[in-house]
Amino acid sequence: MTTSIAPSNAKLHFGETFYKGQGCKQAFWVSGVSVPRCMKKNLSWSYGVSKAFQIQGHHNLHLQINQNWKPHRTAISSSLRDGSAKYFDFAVIGSGVAGLRYALEVARHGTVAVITKAEPHESNTNYAQGGVSAVLCPSDSVESHMHDTIVAGAYLCDEETVRVVCTEGPERIRELIAMGASFDHGEDGNLHLAREGGHSHRRIVHAADMTGREIERALLEAVRKDPNIFMFEHHFAVDLLTSQDGSDTVCYGADTLNTETQEVVRFISKVILLASGGAGHIYPTTTNPPVATGDGMAMAHRAQAVISNMEFVQFHPTALADEGLPIRPTNARENAFLITEAVRGDGGILYNPGMERFMPLYDDRAELAPRDVVARSIDDQLKKHNEKYVLLDISHKPREKILSHFPNIAAECLRHGLDITQQPIPVVPAAHYMCGGVRAGLQGETNVRGLYVAGEVACTGLHGANRLASNSLLEALVFARRAVQPSVDHMKSSVIDRSASDAWAQPVVPISLGNAVLNNIICRTREVRKELQSIMWKYVGIVRSTTRLNTAEKKIGELELEWEAFLFQNGWEPTMVGIEACEMRNLFCCAKLVVSSALARQESRGLHYTIDFPYVEESKRLPTIIFPGSRVNSTWSSRQLHRQQVCSS
Repeated sequence: MTTSIAPSNAKLHFGETFYKGQGCKQAFWVSGVSVPRCMKKNLSWSYGVSKAFQIQGHHNLHLQINQNWKPHRTAISSSLRDGSAKYFDFAVIGSGVAGLRYALEVARHGTVAVITKAEPHESNTNYAQGGVSAVLCPSDSVESHMHDTIVAGAYLCDEETVRVVCTEGPERIRELIAMGASFDHGEDGNLHLAREGGHSHRRIVHAADMTGREIERALLEAVRKDPNIFMFEHHFAVDLLTSQDGSDTVCYGADTLNTETQEVVRFISKVILLASGGAGHIYPTTTNPPVATGDGMAMAHRAQAVISNMEFVQFHPTALADEGLPIRPTNARENAFLITEAVRGDGGILYNPGMERFMPLYDDRAELAPRDVVARSIDDQLKKHNEKYVLLDISHKPREKILSHFPNIAAECLRHGLDITQQPIPVVPAAHYMCGGVRAGLQGETNVRGLYVAGEVACTGLHGANRLASNSLLEALVFARRAVQPSVDHMKSSVIDRSASDAWAQPVVPISLGNAVLNNIICRTREVRKELQSIMWKYVGIVRSTTRLNTAEKKIGELELEWEAFLFQNGWEPTMVGIEACEMRNLFCCAKLVVSSALARQESRGLHYTIDFPYVEESKRLPTIIFPGSRVNSTWSSRQLHRQQVCSS
């Protein structure tokens, strides 16, 4: 990789909550740069590192977020001569809870483009079953929610971020209800609050086992009624449009590919919010929808945004194991069917195929342990017994309660011959959530001016080394709301100059290659995708080792070079765009970010468990940072399309 990683034992990070008052006795080395340990010890998570640092001799600077910075008026120019550029005050990439909630707020101040890769409802939000965690019960407290979050996050969470999210969460829930979201209520008329793994209280607001779908429905309904919001379906975001203002990188919009018309559409905007979700499809089995190919993380990395904590990939412990169903699905699923955490919260018990309960052997909290503990425990059982799945049993609970709380799960299992009110559910871990992502401050700001992030694409410091159940929708709601005011301020201080000359080269749709060549490229790209996913599962899974990570790094590098060579030998040019190829470059980019981050963390913490460093090291309780890297000798996946050099034939 060409990026530089500040390992967890380096003091180059935004959050310093747990380290105040330490003396400056030791210097840590980051790619050849000595950094005094006491440096910036009281800065918040959102504060950037000094522009003075240079890594590995490259002349690309570490960019700083100045908390006192006031946006200046910026001229934005179009680059398309054919008039296909679209101009908006705000552009939102992604149509999940974060993107839609933000769009509804900023639409009061200007025009908004919501750019979504598929149908608007096709997002991780729509697949979220469990609910939203918030302190809504008198016996609960913000301090208790904070404690549960920090414990689940293996003490790597940023305390200020955790406090903000846990404090503001209840109001965000009330706003959703006011907008028409309908959540389950108990017999007493109050909201029914569920409990999930890692939570010490009942605080999960839910709509049966389809909470995300209900939130998405309410938000989409409001968005469609708003005359200032314009929805662009089937527009795949290819790259962010950036330029340099001195040492600062500034974002002016994004290039997209209309996947129905195969036309490139350029969006020029004063503010961009990335809310594009995660990267679950770097693994062969994931609960994420097909759109979750790490597009936002990869685009932001190419645009010189700082990336953090990518080693922490959460594997949900309980995805439905199709191999254990009486009637198997006729076709392989594009994404695994999730069995919500709430099943265990309601008393579900995990057994191995010999019907031996095993969770008490691993953790005193048993089935209510955090996800990383449960996933590793299941993984250990599968390896010990050479099995493909374990069993989750809720059948000892009243039938009516099971069917009312988990109607979607019950219906899906029954379709395949399994009655969950009488039989245990076969489950297996699956890639579920990226705790890392684009490094964001308390208002969703990044080190790229004009670029904000919210939702799974962001790394805010809330989740630390492992996300607490049902904190994801909460984080998305809170940060979507917090990003509004700075976005509006930036928008009001910017101006769009439509008459300026072209600033960026335009991506090219590869029609000239012909159908036969294109089909050949698509087929090979799909094979490469499966090969990459296999490498990630085999070498960068739930349990890791330095040898396996180094092997993954080598194999991924070789596979990427082989794939790129194949493309260019078939006439592909670096400025060409197609959804299969562009998704593949994003998957490569994210996979490399995960592997490099995992190699940098020489301890086991939260979701990152390595047999070579099996213990938590207090001195390494710091985020992993990936700084912008040099574009010299970088691969196609590492460079923005408008910065590509066209290959000569």
